[in-house]
Amino acid sequence: MNRQAFELMCFFLTILTCFLLFNVTYAMTRQQLKNSGKMMKKSCIPKNDVTEEMVGSIEQGKFIEERNVMCYIACVYTMTQVIKNNKLSHEAVLKQVDMMFPADMRVAVKAMAEKCKDVSKKYKDICEASYWTAKCMYDADPANFVFP
Repeated sequence: MNRQAFELMCFFLTILTCFLLFNVTYAMTRQQLKNSGKMMKKSCIPKNDVTEEMVGSIEQGKFIEERNVMCYIACVYTMTQVIKNNKLSHEAVLKQVDMMFPADMRVAVKAMAEKCKDVSKKYKDICEASYWTAKCMYDADPANFVFP
């Protein structure tokens, strides 16, 4: 199996897992959300030539300002389908929050997204736009920021 086929399979398995968990429990827990992100992480780390040390603490606010890290974040956003036509889609973010996040986190995460929705418009490059948007969302509400 070539790398592209493997990544595509991982993506579909992630989506299927999220769909099944959502249908069984009607909402994912924070831990289930984090677990579904592990597959994205495994796909995006080698694709962007980053290490666990470089990206493993993003959720705790450690944003290394390097191109590979920026593109890793864009890769994760692409896999979660919030990048449309090479731009971050605020509407897609809100839809994913409703579908995937636990009910007790939705209002807070949507508020983060609302606060940061215009950050990406400052950047033509999707990697930079993704990085600065993720950093804005962390800064807006570290307790409710979830990132693989």
